Formats: sequence, C-alpha cells, structure tokens
Amino acid sequence: MLRQLRARDPRGLGLTARSRRTAELGGGGETADVGFFTDSSICIGCKACEVACRQWNMVPDHPRFLANSYDNSGSLDADTWRHVAFVEQQTAHGFRWLMSSDVCKHCREAACLEVCPTGALFRSEFGTVVLQADVCNGCGYCVPACPFGVISRREGDGRAFKCTLCYDRLGQDMLPACAKACPTGSIGFGPAAEMERRARDRLERLRAEGVAGARLYGTADAGGEGVGGAASIFLLLDRPEIYGLPSEPETPARGLAEGWGAAAMAAGALVLGVVAAVVGGRR
Repeated sequence: MLRQLRARDPRGLGLTARSRRTAELGGGGETADVGFFTDSSICIGCKACEVACRQWNMVPDHPRFLANSYDNSGSLDADTWRHVAFVEQQTAHGFRWLMSSDVCKHCREAACLEVCPTGALFRSEFGTVVLQADVCNGCGYCVPACPFGVISRREGDGRAFKCTLCYDRLGQDMLPACAKACPTGSIGFGPAAEMERRARDRLERLRAEGVAGARLYGTADAGGEGVGGAASIFLLLDRPEIYGLPSEPETPARGLAEGWGAAAMAAGALVLGVVAAVVGGRR
C-alpha cells in the first residue's frame, strides 16, 4: 500500500512536504495525510502493539504492578506510546471485556505543537505530529496543552516523549510497528480519508448487527470536534470515558478568541467611560 502511494509522488508517500506555516495557509499542494483506524471490537488485548512500539522505538521498560485487571502500563506517557486498556464491565447480559489500544491522536489542531517554543514538535509531510527529543528543552508546555493527556516528561531525563506514528518507518515504506504487529487487524493504517471511510463502514455494519453501543471517536464530528479531527480514529463499544478518553477534548487555543473578544469589549467600555468622564468634566 505504501509503495502504491509513493508511486503517485516519488518524493515521498504521495505527499508534498510542507511547513507548519504552509499548512496553515492551505498551500503546499495536494496532500494525502495518513493515520490509524483502531477497531476495538476486534482487539484481543494481546499487547503485541505495545511490545512492538517499545522495541522499535527503544522506549525504556519499567514494569509496574497496578493491581488493575491485566493492565500493567496504566496509561499513555513518556515511556508508553501505545496503551491497551482492559475494561471489565458487568452488563445486563453478564460480564464482558472491553479492550482498545490507545495512542497519540495526531490532532489536526495540535495544541502541543502550538505551544512548543523550540520546534521540537512539528507537523510532518505525512500530516502527523512528531516530537524530536533531541530538540526538546524539557519546558513541559506541551504536557498540560494536550487535551488527551498523551504527553509527559520522562523521569530522570526531563524531556517529553510520545508516539511519532513511526515517522522513520514511513520514510522507508514500512508500516508503523504497532499496525505491523497487530494479529487481528484491529490497528489499521493508511490514508486518513480511507481510514475514516473504513471506520464509518464498520460502524454501520456493527449497528446493523445490533451493537447499539458502537460509536466512532476522533473524527471531526465525533470526539474530534475540539481538535479539528484526529489522525487516530477509534471505534468504541461504549462511551469514551469508559476507556479513559475525554468525552469532549478541546485544544486550549480555541478559547483564546472568546477571551480576547471579552477583553476587547472591556477595554472599549473603559475607554468610553473615560471619554465620557472627561467630556462631562469640561461641561
């Protein structure tokens, strides 16, 4: 699949390299951004994705006993770039497991990228958000900016780390390590538009089969509204909160316009008040 994409544009995966500024202005030519579609309905919780990600990216391993089901990683952080959630749930029909492999969302409006002062975070030619650890100064601004709680700083190091969507592998026509290792096809990878189409087709099929709780997460109209959509789309079998995902994530920058508007109105009212006082005093 990657070779087919590259054949359309020999410069790299069917894409045109573009800077952050070019992307904002809508320039740089046609693009074919890539992304994940994670189908939790066929995730078996094997954690092959976690292991493959850790091995390929040489992420340090710090085994933990959380006494929380079979989950030994807990959540995404600087040392866990893929996290498989194990949710034990009692339903009217008995007991069931909910499993889903979480990862960085690679938001279209990435708050982490917006606040990074060094350029350690950048928008790649694949439409993904990549963090360069060798450029990171450890300021930590990206940590609270991320509405998903994906990024953290590595203990004893101070720098931030997160999923790069295997930026190095993409440049070599290779699938991301997690998608390559997934034995059930739960983690799909390809052009972002195709991944969303597959996600919507799968959702429609599950609902037709009577899976009422099935829903998408990460699309521009379902869980991704506040971040402009995401390159990582999920099909869930229950509410996002059940999986530890925020129900309405939003990039902090979206609140700036409202805040500046209110400040401008207050400043305008103050100016009018001063002018009225001066004119009234002269009379």
